[in-house]
Amino acid sequence: MATNRAITRAGFVAATVGVTGLLGAGIASAHVTANVYGKQPTKGGYGAIFLRVPNEEPDAGTTKVEVTLKPEYAISSGRAKPVPGWTAQVTKEKLPAPVKTAKGTEITEAVTKITWTAQPGTKIAAGSAEFQEFEISVGALPNLDQIELPAAQTYENGKVVNWNQPTPPNGEEPEHPAPTVKLAAAESDHHGAAPANASHSDTESAAPADGTDNTARWLGGAGLVVGALGLGFGAGATIRARKTVADAKAGETSE
Repeated sequence: MATNRAITRAGFVAATVGVTGLLGAGIASAHVTANVYGKQPTKGGYGAIFLRVPNEEPDAGTTKVEVTLKPEYAISSGRAKPVPGWTAQVTKEKLPAPVKTAKGTEITEAVTKITWTAQPGTKIAAGSAEFQEFEISVGALPNLDQIELPAAQTYENGKVVNWNQPTPPNGEEPEHPAPTVKLAAAESDHHGAAPANASHSDTESAAPADGTDNTARWLGGAGLVVGALGLGFGAGATIRARKTVADAKAGETSE
């Protein structure tokens, strides 16, 4: 029990540190970024993506955010999760030529933009202390290792910042990097493997957990046996003591 409680406390601390680091990194960079929580989207599948938008202007708030989905991705479905105070619009356009998806489906119309516009009295406040996340669900995703989601951020003073610069092969971050999302291999490529939502570390940690439970059960059973034997010895000693006292009293009486 103590071991399990220690493991639980350690996991809680690690999770807390991880979340804090994630939030801190997003705010400190002051870039519009695309994030995934939980299972990574797969090639040919559907996924939820969170567009995190901080505010860089010291005296103007953000009132509009627009993310672009490249036509060559041929993403046929796109939805925006409602955000209080913001109006979302999904734009679809007919493609110049049909595009085949990773699963062979021919797409003639694709989602090209998703736009959020702040309602009166709503904005991402000026300064870098606040950010807003906009969640989208899109698919089917292209057969690529990663996708870029160029974004345009409009401030209430009319300034527009385009986050659309690709990161070069050397990994050096440009001034206005485009949000990117890595795509995992299609689930059909992993027949017989561990569940897609189970990480390598999760799979490894399962064995020690089972071993700990079995050990705990064995020790618990052994403790019950020892306890029963102790009760038996104690009861026998009590009976022998009582008999000795009774014999001594009988001897005194006979004298």
